[in-house]
Amino acid sequence: MTNLWELVKELKSEDCRWIDLTHELSPQTPHWYGFGELETERIFDFGPDCIFRADKYVIPAGQFGTHVDAPGHFNQGCRSLEQIKLTEMLYPLVVVDKSRSCAENADYELTVDDLKEWEAAHGTIPEGAFVAFRSDWSKRADMNNYDENKAPHYPGWKPDAIRWLVEERNIGAVGHETGDTDAPAAGTNFAGETYILKTDRIQVELMTNLDSVPPTGAIIFVTFPKVKDGMGFPARVFAICPAN
Repeated sequence: MTNLWELVKELKSEDCRWIDLTHELSPQTPHWYGFGELETERIFDFGPDCIFRADKYVIPAGQFGTHVDAPGHFNQGCRSLEQIKLTEMLYPLVVVDKSRSCAENADYELTVDDLKEWEAAHGTIPEGAFVAFRSDWSKRADMNNYDENKAPHYPGWKPDAIRWLVEERNIGAVGHETGDTDAPAAGTNFAGETYILKTDRIQVELMTNLDSVPPTGAIIFVTFPKVKDGMGFPARVFAICPAN
């Protein structure tokens, strides 16, 4: 068996890079346009009568900022966050880069053909992988990209692409930089998100820094609190990849 203590040393050595895929959590954090704003309040602070500092956070929904969605988020009776296994917090990471297509078309949808094109260049997507859709959308100041009618425009997955990943590759989870799985302009009524969660898998939304991760060879950690009956919660998500 691998010596786990030696493995920790190796992962923390100069041979590996650690990449934070998480937005900072604050009132300025990107979030789905349908939710309100995060509020903070300092309730204790250093002073003559206090030796510590503590803050109060009011989050409009568990699905705020970089967050994990539990299967029950869109499917009644499916698992909530406290039921997610620890082994579901670690995956091989596959990054599918369609940032150029998204720059040309804000309503771009990642397709099965895109996934097959990725495999032609990099090999078969491994079973149990976390497949991340890189759009570089997290670099935008205006991630909702409203039109003159106040309708949002940003990229998403075609539901058939997610279905193909599950049925043909038996992946572990998906993630993306936008606040939705589905492109709003596609009018799919959250079909992609409903499907991936109904298969009893988690997903991560509003990721960042995917441009710093190679297409293959990295691993991803998806960490979050053990919230009873939780349908989603801000997560700390990071990748480890070879330095070269």
